[in-house]
Amino acid sequence: MSIWEAVAVFAAGLGAGTINTIVGSGTLITFPVLLAFGLPPVTANVSNTLGLVPGALSGAFGYRRELTGQRRRLLRFGAIALLGGLSGAILLLALPSTAFDAIVPVLIAVALVLVVVQPWLARKLRARRERNGTVPHPDGGIALLLGLLLASAYGGYFGAAQGVLYLSLMGLLLHEDLQRINALKNVLAAVVNGVAAVFFLFVATFDWTAVALIAVGSTLGGQLGAKVGRRLPPPALRAVIVVVGLLAIAQLLLR
Repeated sequence: MSIWEAVAVFAAGLGAGTINTIVGSGTLITFPVLLAFGLPPVTANVSNTLGLVPGALSGAFGYRRELTGQRRRLLRFGAIALLGGLSGAILLLALPSTAFDAIVPVLIAVALVLVVVQPWLARKLRARRERNGTVPHPDGGIALLLGLLLASAYGGYFGAAQGVLYLSLMGLLLHEDLQRINALKNVLAAVVNGVAAVFFLFVATFDWTAVALIAVGSTLGGQLGAKVGRRLPPPALRAVIVVVGLLAIAQLLLR
């Protein structure tokens, strides 16, 4: 890897760590760069996954204030993310690389619609509960757990726009502030990337130079993303989510 290629990979890691902490989809920055420099797709994917783990941890640490009072959720959701991430990592090596190509843009599009209509849907659900005299499950219930399991499996498989899926699911099914949901998202992403990376260590080949460059860049980006993301009001954060999600769909359809 030349010095300019190394700089490009580091910069991609920085950008990915930043955008992952705010929204997600950082893989759509780093993965194409690694492919452009000649890495085979699976090697690029697993190297990217391992390199982004420190960035996810950095982003979660940057959002630690918003995690206060969510310990029970973290344990429940973290266990689901662990199981889903490991399943997705196994699928990456067991299935052809084109297996998810058709469904991924559809998943992201559905997630974006949920992000946009989430305030309206939340009001409707709240009004319905008030009429029926029911109380919402504090952790979203079985529907959220199942959705997080599937989103985590996808994250272990590839991970592009995984954060958008998490934000849409938790935003709809949790009665919680969007910034606190974003903090949960960062922890779940760290769990998924971490368990997938550990699995890949035993069964896949890494480009360790790329891993190191992405790791350093994404760690710095995680702190930057936490500073920026925390200052965004909910409407602005939703707008960022939608823009990033649309760019993710475009890139996935055109590659």
